[in-house]
This record gives sequence, structure tokens and C-alpha cells, in this order.
Amino acid sequence: MWNREKRKSSLVWYSNLSNAAALLWHAFHSLPAPSSAVNWAGFYFTDPSDPKNLILGPFQGQVACQTIAFGRGVCGTAAQSQTTQLVPDVEKFPGHIACDGATKSEIVVPIVKGGKTVAIIDVDCAELEGFGAEDKSALEALAVLLAEACDF
Repeated sequence: MWNREKRKSSLVWYSNLSNAAALLWHAFHSLPAPSSAVNWAGFYFTDPSDPKNLILGPFQGQVACQTIAFGRGVCGTAAQSQTTQLVPDVEKFPGHIACDGATKSEIVVPIVKGGKTVAIIDVDCAELEGFGAEDKSALEALAVLLAEACDF
């Protein structure tokens, strides 16, 4: 059985991602269009029992897919390739997974620690071309901070 300190520290990353999801949601909504049209902001993390699958983590927005295989859709592609996926029109992305039909564009940033994808940041927008280079840069910086701050 875990001692209290180990149990407490093992969940800090989940708390960090929960607060980050809320922060992302409110930050995007405080900006002018298209940022204010963000309709989903959150995380998927690598399943510790099946490291080729992502599991839904903390988020803000509509109900979402619970699991996504590495290599499948925008999230799975980012997780497998360990590269940011900036998608101006999700209808043009091969294999896009439509959890919310209102989504028109998406950005997914992998969180990599020790050479492995431990989670991904996923943000969807109800407008085409909802994200640009500034979003990519800021979310990639957030991914680095989360990788350093969280004990996945």
C-alpha cells in the first residue's frame, strides 16, 4: 500500500493539467476572434498500461473521445511523431477524429519527457485557421514547462 506522501505526489501532474486546461480555456476566450471561438481545450495522456494509446485527461468543452491510438487522428499523429500538428482545416486532415462537429481547426502539441510522449495538449476552434505561429510557440513552451513540472 502506498504511503500518503507517495499517493499525494503521484497525482500532482493531474492537478497541474486540470488547472492548465482551465487556464487555456479562459485565456483563449479572453482574446479576440478566432481565439475566442475555441470550443475544446485539454489534454490526453499516454496510457501507462498500454503506451500506444492516449487516454482522455482534464479538459474544458464538450464530451470527448476517451481513447485515441498513437498515429490516429490529429492527437495520435502528434503523439506518435512528437511534433506539433497545426491544422487550419480539420476536414482536410486525413483520418481526423470528429469528437465535436463544430470543430473547424485544431492544434495539438506533444508533451515529451525522457524521449517519450507522456501527454498531448489539444485545442480545437470552431473557426477555420483558428491557430497560428504565435499559438504554436506559446503552447510548445507550455508543453516544456509541464514536462518539467509534472512527474508523469
